[in-house]
Amino acid sequence: MEALATDFVDWLQALPPGGIYAVLLAISYLENLVPPIWGDTVIVVCGSLVGLGTLAFGPTLALATLGGSLGFLTVFAIGRRLGEAVQDPTRLRWIPRGPVARVERWLERRGYAVVAANRFLSGGRSVIGLLAGASDLRWGPTTLWATVSALAWSALLVGGGAALGSQWTRVLDGLAVYGRAVTVVLVAVLAVAAVRWWRGKKPRRAPDHPAPPA
Repeated sequence: MEALATDFVDWLQALPPGGIYAVLLAISYLENLVPPIWGDTVIVVCGSLVGLGTLAFGPTLALATLGGSLGFLTVFAIGRRLGEAVQDPTRLRWIPRGPVARVERWLERRGYAVVAANRFLSGGRSVIGLLAGASDLRWGPTTLWATVSALAWSALLVGGGAALGSQWTRVLDGLAVYGRAVTVVLVAVLAVAAVRWWRGKKPRRAPDHPAPPA
């Protein structure tokens, strides 16, 4: 896998600037639909090319932001259709409606903050988009916060790649450590949520009442 990634990066760097911009936009978009795609790696590489003078900072940041936000909104639209199917009692009967309803209520309260953080939650971006779409979040604020999230994350990656130039792999090393930390936190949060849900499902014993006096 590492050799494949290296070959891809070598191929990308050999393209003319227009081709690199096109690949950047496509990969930034498709990463949301096909999470194994190396979206962050491509953005960092393009940032390094900014530092080396091959690309310009403004178009690189704009295309990475555009692809990331449009990709998230595409997944959001898919989640919206899925949410309509879940709400129809005649469809997808195998899905437990109770837990889904609780997730939707939670997203209605905190959903826009989660959308704003989605780019920083590596590994959970597509899931967040689907769940946000299945809830009652509105298109306008979702578009705004998805774009803000993509802009902030892309600025960090492009800026880091530009600052390090040919040593851009150091950014990827930092991202790997960050990704593992985020995964641990997400697993811990999900474990706590699962325990709370399981405890809520346990039947409660009726209080013992003393027998009335004879």
